[in-house]
Amino acid sequence: MTGTYVTRVPPRGTGLGSGTGSRNGGRRRRRRHRRSRRKRQLRLLIPLALIAVPIVVLLSSGGATRHRASPVAVLPSRVSVFPIPGGHVASPDTQIVFRGISPRKLVHIVVRGSKSGLHQGRVEADSDHQGGSFLPTKPFLPGERVTVSSRLAISGVAHGTFHFTVADPATALPPGGIAQTARVPGDALHFYSSPDLSPPAVELARDVGRAPGGDLFITPQRGPLQVGPMIISPSGQLVWFSPAPRDDVATDFRVQRYHNSPVLTWWQGEVRGGVGYGEDVVMNRSYQRLLTIRKVNGLQPDLHDFELNPNGTALLTSYFPVWWNASSVHGAARQVVMDSVVQEVELRTGLVRFQWDSLDHVPLSDSYAQVPASGDSAYDYFHINSVAQQPHGRLLISGRTTWSVYELDQQTGRTLWTVGGKHSSFHLGQSAGFAFQHDARFLPHSSTLLSVFDDGAGPPDVHKQSRAITIRLNYRHMTASLVRADYHVPSVLVPFEGNVQDLRDGNQFVGWGGSPYFSEFDSSGHLLYDGRFVGDDSTYRAFVFPWRGTPRTVPALATSIDGSNETVYVSWNGATDVARWRVLGGTTAKTLLPVAVAPSEGFETPVSIVGTPYVAVQALASDGRVLATSKTVHSQ
Repeated sequence: MTGTYVTRVPPRGTGLGSGTGSRNGGRRRRRRHRRSRRKRQLRLLIPLALIAVPIVVLLSSGGATRHRASPVAVLPSRVSVFPIPGGHVASPDTQIVFRGISPRKLVHIVVRGSKSGLHQGRVEADSDHQGGSFLPTKPFLPGERVTVSSRLAISGVAHGTFHFTVADPATALPPGGIAQTARVPGDALHFYSSPDLSPPAVELARDVGRAPGGDLFITPQRGPLQVGPMIISPSGQLVWFSPAPRDDVATDFRVQRYHNSPVLTWWQGEVRGGVGYGEDVVMNRSYQRLLTIRKVNGLQPDLHDFELNPNGTALLTSYFPVWWNASSVHGAARQVVMDSVVQEVELRTGLVRFQWDSLDHVPLSDSYAQVPASGDSAYDYFHINSVAQQPHGRLLISGRTTWSVYELDQQTGRTLWTVGGKHSSFHLGQSAGFAFQHDARFLPHSSTLLSVFDDGAGPPDVHKQSRAITIRLNYRHMTASLVRADYHVPSVLVPFEGNVQDLRDGNQFVGWGGSPYFSEFDSSGHLLYDGRFVGDDSTYRAFVFPWRGTPRTVPALATSIDGSNETVYVSWNGATDVARWRVLGGTTAKTLLPVAVAPSEGFETPVSIVGTPYVAVQALASDGRVLATSKTVHSQ
């Protein structure tokens, strides 16, 4: 029995008066006292008897029955497990996750595969001590049924035993990657001091108002020469660029917080058929990698989302191609289907705390995507493209090809409500409907205002143009109404990508997906800023953040000599605090003296000097401090 119960008994009197009354009077007083005492005892015993009844019921049910009327029993919470009981798409390399229990109680766990037999393994504790994972020594076999036996009170099952099925992974992946854009004049940047960098060029589409209140964070995808995460100043000058490996693409580049410090995060890897197989990256203000996530439960991170949580975990998306029976939607009985996956993973231990698989929760019939004619072609029926942490253990996710946004119970993975699609929990008001949407987020500090990038095109084309919309959810009447909609001029209609960033001042920054544009709108929908790639490029998402970076590298320089005149070109990839450049020159490398000072002019600054055999540069802060000194080069 858990809980503590204190019964306070009234003070016990003497039963005697203050005088020397007669013997009979004393007897009468004693009899009255005994009767009064018996009544008081009965009054105390009756509530205790009533309390005891629920205790017996609760104990006899093994703690499974909740009795709200009883103030006595504190019941043990149910344990959540992943893969979920009855799940059908576990990876052969899956952990078995137990949440809502002390790791010390994870004992007497027996894991047996229907084909692979008894599994040995070890239990590792989650960093918050609210659960742990059984890590099998060997993988499970495709298609087998796994039985997990324990003495735990597991949610949704009896007697602590549950089952899940291991998926049959398909090796076939969607075809193709992202083609490079055709060349146009001025579409790429070149620098004398950093010849290894050739990022795509951006420009102001037109002068429409003020610049955004921060730097721009974009990820060009089509080149023409290099792609990768880019930071651009409000005036369009390059701040930082990191070329992705050949044939790879970067996406979802933004500023987040890790250990209460600002960090850069993005995904990079191979893109095939609109899904990604690669790694998630966390980098500090000195542009040094802190973390790289390459595989979780046997699945590689996908390009669509990577969100850091304050509790030391990250939410990420993955795609798992499996063989599946698609005959319910007139597909093949053995069809390659893309299982959309959401995972919460601990950054310190790498352990999984939560996993959601679309095929365990959303039927194929909810999709608007056309089933491939061949069973060997991948059917991407759900296509997850965003996940966001909500208060009270809930998640918000977006399924592009079901035209739906879902709120999930993070303890069980159960769908709490759906907006949009074929089975919307909310009645959609006029113009509130969306199609092939991306990036569903609640506005900061709101549980009713939902922003969505409404692509409106798949194919088929459902709308005439794409838009950034905000929808108000009314939970009492279960309605969804349009609050605002931002449109680009000229109009764009994109079948993929795009995002809406809600800024602190009520403005919205919009990345227009598969088009070259990124824009800022005020709260009334007026266009304040409009930028674009010079070439026909695009960025999966576009963001605005304040950023300060100090590279661990030293400034780069190059020289060009024309007779007695010399031009020193200097850059420092990622440096944000350089106000001026000081050029040092001399006849030897050990006799350098200041010969010129020039204000910083963006990513690369040219400085004219009288030619000297040896040159170096110093980066100066606005207060004159030397931030870094380059290597000395021989210029003649």
